[in-house]
Amino acid sequence: MTRCPLCLSSKKSKRQMSRTRQIGARGEWLARNHLIQRGYTILDINWATRFGEIDIVAQSNDLYVFVEVKTRRSHNTETALASITPAKHERIIKAVYQYLDDKGLDEDTAWRIDVIGVALDRGQAVIDHVEDAFDW
Repeated sequence: MTRCPLCLSSKKSKRQMSRTRQIGARGEWLARNHLIQRGYTILDINWATRFGEIDIVAQSNDLYVFVEVKTRRSHNTETALASITPAKHERIIKAVYQYLDDKGLDEDTAWRIDVIGVALDRGQAVIDHVEDAFDW
């Protein structure tokens, strides 16, 4: 079994990493349900490229929607939404172009990038969906 290069040597650090992943997975699950309830079709989840991962690829009618999900333990989504750096922005765009190319979709394909911020606070979830987020 290969050890995660991000994990540190102490048991506490491994537990913390595991907890962080659990929180992220919960946020992505909530985000998928949010999209499904609004009529989106989920096409792919955690789609990996050399540029990084696209958390959710969805479709609404003929529009492809690439979704970055940010989850935080907080009472609001402010820090989650603010955590997208310019470098992350660029990686997401490159990953989108890779997805379009790999799936054989032409340059006329309609698409946008959304960000869903999820705040988890004492068992309650707050979800903010920012459509066309990189047009902020």
